[in-house]
Amino acid sequence: MGLLRFARSDRAGRWGTAFTLWYLRAAACADLLGGVWAPFGRGVRRHDAEQLYTPYLLAAGFTSGLFAVFLAVTIRRGKRAAWVLNVLLCGAVVAGLGCALASPQAGRHRQNWASLALSALFLAALLAGRRSFRGRGEPADAGRAAGLALAGTAVCVAVGTALVTATGGGTGTALGDRARYTLSRVVSLSSDPGPPTRVHAPGWVGAVVGVLSAALFALVLYVAFRAPRGRGALSAGDEAALRELLERHGGRDSLGYFALRRDKRVIFSATAKAAIAYRVVGGVTLASGDPIGDPEAWPGAIERWLAQAGEHGWTPAVVGASEEAGVVYARHGLDALEIGDEAVVDTAAFRLDGRSMRTVRQAHNRLRQRGYTVRLRRHREIPAAQMAALLERARRWRGARGERGFSMALGRLGDGCDGACVMAECLDPAGVPRALLSFVPWGADGLSLDLMRREGGGDNGLVEFTVIEVVQRSAGLGVRRVSLNFALFRSVFDRASRLGAGPALRVWRSLLAFCSRWWRIESRYRANAKYRPAWTPRYLLFRSAGELPRVGLAGARAEGFLTVPRLPGALGRRRRPAVPAERAAAPSGGPRPGTRGPAAPGAAPGRVRIIPTERSGRRLTSDMGDGRAVAAWGKLRRRGLRRPSR
Repeated sequence: MGLLRFARSDRAGRWGTAFTLWYLRAAACADLLGGVWAPFGRGVRRHDAEQLYTPYLLAAGFTSGLFAVFLAVTIRRGKRAAWVLNVLLCGAVVAGLGCALASPQAGRHRQNWASLALSALFLAALLAGRRSFRGRGEPADAGRAAGLALAGTAVCVAVGTALVTATGGGTGTALGDRARYTLSRVVSLSSDPGPPTRVHAPGWVGAVVGVLSAALFALVLYVAFRAPRGRGALSAGDEAALRELLERHGGRDSLGYFALRRDKRVIFSATAKAAIAYRVVGGVTLASGDPIGDPEAWPGAIERWLAQAGEHGWTPAVVGASEEAGVVYARHGLDALEIGDEAVVDTAAFRLDGRSMRTVRQAHNRLRQRGYTVRLRRHREIPAAQMAALLERARRWRGARGERGFSMALGRLGDGCDGACVMAECLDPAGVPRALLSFVPWGADGLSLDLMRREGGGDNGLVEFTVIEVVQRSAGLGVRRVSLNFALFRSVFDRASRLGAGPALRVWRSLLAFCSRWWRIESRYRANAKYRPAWTPRYLLFRSAGELPRVGLAGARAEGFLTVPRLPGALGRRRRPAVPAERAAAPSGGPRPGTRGPAAPGAAPGRVRIIPTERSGRRLTSDMGDGRAVAAWGKLRRRGLRRPSR
């Protein structure tokens, strides 16, 4: 009987959630249609006058329509705050309609009873589906939204009152009357003059006030309901646990090492045998590559990641997953879309012979005859002074362009924890670096390209020459495979160039070629294809097709192709700094995932540990000497820590 009741409540919850969403969508369409089609809008407003009432949110106007659209979007994302707001508003409407229908004049109209029944049904659906709305926001956002509403209202009233005074619309009235006139327009989100008043302002003044109030209303809703961003940096303990997983399973995915980007967060399975690295961008929890760790533990990590997304109202998505991981993600309700291929070169089978390699072979021979050479070293083998000089060259060669990359970029160079990375320097006959490539480890026998820099105005083919030298000399590094760049929509260019390609494929290829003017889509594919690599497909995982635009924007922002302006001042969220390099733990001996307890034997010295105490407080311990521990305490005492007991 208990199981039967649970099944019935679950079906009722799904029905309530679906009805709530579709009601809001229908109300939004009707309101927007009323704003565009004047006869329909007048008819709705005529049925909402005097003793006639319309259902919840049906008001036939752009403001109410956009508000319904906003509520539908937030309800679709499972926002708890949106559910609470709908319950309060709809409950007030149902209570108001019930009181109004107690009078004989309003009770004789069937429309009013139908409006009450439909509004009550919507309220019942909200209550039935309450368990589906678990998305939490940041508590500070409510205060920011309230402060913005008060300050914005004051600004709108001041601007509106000044316009009324400047146009002479308030002649013979007190300043308080003009301010009340403007306040009524701001609060009602309307430029309609409404009831007669002694203030007679031009129509364009009311329109300006209406636009300002609508913009303020939209901004307040955004600040109040925006998705929580999550924690901002990879902790030292999580990084140590990830490195331990990569030591055992890092050879499975060429993108595994990029999970160590310090602007990512990580969530582990219950057994800590697998993990997913992700970053929250615009309300999308964006994971990259395959889960790290034992494939048998992947489902546990995926389930916890999806549960976390539902708890915070995030949209889950994965970019750059392999086919093996895509199948596992698909079993958990995500759909897959092939977005491109990764170029992987087998170093043992690579040859410069043959007609297909003629262009690359000629470029390589030309630079070698001019005296160019390539120097290969692990990062840990490069002296500090030389590494600093290389970092300065890389920064200068990059110029004013910002760093790009998320799924196939580490986001740092020369970090002390990345000593296993390989630096390839292309030197001119005088021994001066003219290009450099950095590779991250791919298990014990592979490399994955992370960064490419070359001097502007130098000889052509420096990057190609360096790549070929790396592949040909990789045996000395114990490397059997090298992963190069990712080619977006490679199959489109490949199939469109073949005999018999259809018109739809050719149009799609032309569109991608047009976009390549800004994003180097086709040129990236051509640059990879010249090495005759093996192509490994990569997939985008998403929950539904309706979320693809949002996921695409989040991916573009994460990769650095799109920059979104931030809210100014107190409205924006404080950006958390990345974890400094000196805090990163060694590959072994770190604390278990999600804890900051005592380090295991062999842990990196000089690390501060935060240990919970019995009185819900926290105390500071350290592997440092007393003087360094006191200095560390001076930096951390504002976090509510107390001195360690002796």
